[in-house]
Amino acid sequence: MGLDDKISNAAEKAAGKVKEATGRASDDDRLEAEGKADQSKADLKSAGEKVKDAFKG
Repeated sequence: MGLDDKISNAAEKAAGKVKEATGRASDDDRLEAEGKADQSKADLKSAGEKVKDAFKG
C-alpha cells in the first residue's frame, strides 16, 4: 500500500470519527451514521490495499 493510500484512508477515517462525534453531540442520528459508514469504508479500503500488497510480493 502506497503512502498516499495510507494517508487518504487515515484522513477518511478521521473525518468519519469527527462526523460521528458531531452527530452524537448534536443528537443527529443521520450524521452519526454517516460518520460510522465513512470509517467502515476507510477500513475496507485499507484491508483491500493490504490484500493487494500481499499478492504483489
